[in-house]
Amino acid sequence: MRGCLQLARWLSAAPKRPAASLFKAPSGCINARPFTTSAAYWASKTSKSSKSSSSHSFSDLEHRIAEIPIERYRNFCIVAHVDHGKSTLSDRLLELTGTIQPGTNKQVLDKLDVERERGITVKAQTCSMIYNHNGEDYLLHLVDTPGHVDFRAEVSRSYASCGGALLLVDASQGVQAQTVANFYLAFAQDLELIPVINKVDLPSADPERALEQMRSSFELDTENAVMVSAKTGLNVEQLLPTVVEKIPAPVGYLDKPLRMLLVDSWYDPYKGVICLVRIFDGEIRAGNHIISFVTGIKYYVGEVGIMYPNETPQSVLRAGQVGYIYFNPGMKRSQEAKIGDTYTHVGMQKLVEPLPGFEEPKSMVFVAAYPVDADHFEHLEDSITHLMLNDRSITVQKESSEALGAGFRLGFLGTLHCSVFEDRLRQEHGASIIITPPSVPVKVLWKDGKEEVITSPARFPEEDDLRAKVAELQEPYVLATLTFPEEYLGKAIELCEANRGEQESLEYFTSTQVILKYQLPMAQLVDDFFGKLKGSTKGYASLDYEESGWRRSNIVKLQLLVNKAPVDAVARIVHTSQVDRLGRQWVTKFKQHVDRQLFEVVIQAAVGRKIVARETIKPYRKDVLAKLHAADVSRRRKLLEKQKEGRKRLRAVGNVVIEHKAFQAFLAK
Repeated sequence: MRGCLQLARWLSAAPKRPAASLFKAPSGCINARPFTTSAAYWASKTSKSSKSSSSHSFSDLEHRIAEIPIERYRNFCIVAHVDHGKSTLSDRLLELTGTIQPGTNKQVLDKLDVERERGITVKAQTCSMIYNHNGEDYLLHLVDTPGHVDFRAEVSRSYASCGGALLLVDASQGVQAQTVANFYLAFAQDLELIPVINKVDLPSADPERALEQMRSSFELDTENAVMVSAKTGLNVEQLLPTVVEKIPAPVGYLDKPLRMLLVDSWYDPYKGVICLVRIFDGEIRAGNHIISFVTGIKYYVGEVGIMYPNETPQSVLRAGQVGYIYFNPGMKRSQEAKIGDTYTHVGMQKLVEPLPGFEEPKSMVFVAAYPVDADHFEHLEDSITHLMLNDRSITVQKESSEALGAGFRLGFLGTLHCSVFEDRLRQEHGASIIITPPSVPVKVLWKDGKEEVITSPARFPEEDDLRAKVAELQEPYVLATLTFPEEYLGKAIELCEANRGEQESLEYFTSTQVILKYQLPMAQLVDDFFGKLKGSTKGYASLDYEESGWRRSNIVKLQLLVNKAPVDAVARIVHTSQVDRLGRQWVTKFKQHVDRQLFEVVIQAAVGRKIVARETIKPYRKDVLAKLHAADVSRRRKLLEKQKEGRKRLRAVGNVVIEHKAFQAFLAK
């Protein structure tokens, strides 16, 4: 009782906070006081001066945003090829609007270690800015999207919440494959595009060539193109007035029922799933009771706010705004946050038309992951689960192998997505793992009319079933777009043809730059195709691809046998044209990593019952003739025969012991 009285006194002494920070009291409490967010409360207790200044800036920001009508909102993103300067330009815009201090941060919106290390954007990040133009405040909302093809789901999702885009091109490299692909995505969403040429301060910069490529490739009017250097800040201040004047304001109605689109989500260990949302109609406040159209689950809103550049609480989010919300009690499972879902107030479902959702991203590259030490399986499982909280495009199934023990089969959007995930497992969670080479799904059409998509070689039909029960096997194809200087045309065509490609088109979009389109099997693309392309074009080529459907194919399961026993962890589904080359490569490489035994070890690559390659590891051999006189022929023969008999007996009962590190070395890239 005394504790309750002390709590009541403490609550009555706590300062009143704006509605954004109020948590809804449990329905069972009588006369319960609203709780204040502890972070805001303890921040206010630090000192009187900091208290007054922080509350002043918080209310000032609230007040400024409340004064801005929807006609002065601008939602925009940056469309570009990977490494053309999106994140650096974002930094300059945030500095110009006073959202961050100049020079204090680099790549503010690249929040993952792997993004900073590789210099790429993996997760689409967002930030709100207030910009004063001609004496009036404008609320600008910027989305920094990835440029790489593997993260296209992030890109298309971000475009849906925007009204326009800055089409950013590197002055020295010109239009690249992903610029073309991302341009068409933005064009399909009907975004207003502003041409921007970046890196004009480089000695190799050729802005005129880049502008000409934009005119000829995209039929854009480049008269109002802005020439900038994001690194030095040159001319960046001209961009914001252009954004305000050219990009249309979002359309939304405050007096209509809430219609809210879920754009993205991430996980916080204290608050649960935090949702990034775009409000199309109505408004949302802390304490509102809302419902999902897809799952039908109801939630109470715990807090709403904007990214400025980090989470900044607000009392309300209105139509046209992009911000974040989380729930109280929190959403614990990120699977509930369906990207592209529509939310509205409970009871308003019949009055609101759900927004067109996004397709669930499909995994196209699969790998198996095993812990180096079997005792670390639980740690690996926890690490994968933790990373999946922020990336639902990964699929996971448990898998076991006789050679490597228990592990997981992971599905990714592409090879870079897989590589980034592996890096995050190693860096952020200290996981020691063995990753198998990437493979792609296979579609099996059975004679009884059923279709099955197989992602693991272990589930590939056996040889007898293939003949008797399978009507057709299909593999996925992609339409690959390659851009490169004309001098490398011969080598690029040679590489595509060697990888079972079929040419679709060849066009020059300047006198020296070529766009080449090929239909390629996805399996060839994941087998380090981009690395080979970069090597044959001295790094000048860029690649983009999109799914192109399934095609009939002559594919088989290639297995590695050690003394006639299959090594299941190494099996792969490959095209028949690759069997001989891969088989010879496998047996040669595996021989290097297997220790010699007391008996002969035979390593074979096989398709069904057919052996395609073989290597033999000779046994250790004791010199039984060491003490014999050279002339004693019969004794000599007798000892050798006895040794041979003993070796046969040993082989009959001896299983090959293969060290774990042999698999590690064999599967290493």
